[in-house]
Parts: sequence; C-alpha cells; structure tokens
Amino acid sequence: MTLRERWRALGQVPAIRTGLFILGIILMIAAPVVGILPGPGGIIVFAAGLALTLKYSEWAKRRYVQFKRAHPNKGRWTDWGLRRSSARRREALRKNPHSAPTLDD
Repeated sequence: MTLRERWRALGQVPAIRTGLFILGIILMIAAPVVGILPGPGGIIVFAAGLALTLKYSEWAKRRYVQFKRAHPNKGRWTDWGLRRSSARRREALRKNPHSAPTLDD
C-alpha cells in the first residue's frame, strides 16, 4: 500500500475526519492572528484551514456551493487557489466552449 493510499484510508476514519475538520476551523480562526505578522502567513494559514474544512465536511461543501452560486467570480478564485480539477475543466470550457475538455487537462 502506497503512502497516498494509506492517507486516503486514514481519511475515511470518522474520528480522523472530525479532527481534521476541527483543525481546519482552528487554522481559519488563527489566520487573522498570524496575519498580523509580516509576510503572507495569514493567507496561507487561512487557505490551509479552508482546504481541510472543505475536504472533510459535507456541511462546509454545501455552504461553499451556495457561496459559489452567489459569487461566481470569487468562487473561481477559490477553486483556482485550491487547485481543483473541476476548476480547470470549467475554465477550459469557458475559454473555448466548442471543445470538450478532457480529464488530463
């Protein structure tokens, strides 16, 4: 079993999922405190917390979808920042609506 497969299997354990969700919330709360320090630390800490929260919480995913529908341009930036493959497919389709994007893009 590779490291990636082990990590995915570990991410399916409910206690681990809850712990990572709580860690994500803590990181997002701590971001303004870290943001006081010089440098882009607050943005990085917030992005890491957001990524953990979206990965391990169905509630957060639903709220994120609502946010993206209400604010499509901000949602596009968030998708780009999280490096989501769906964002790459949508962007390719937006740029060239007559071509069918592939999963390898």
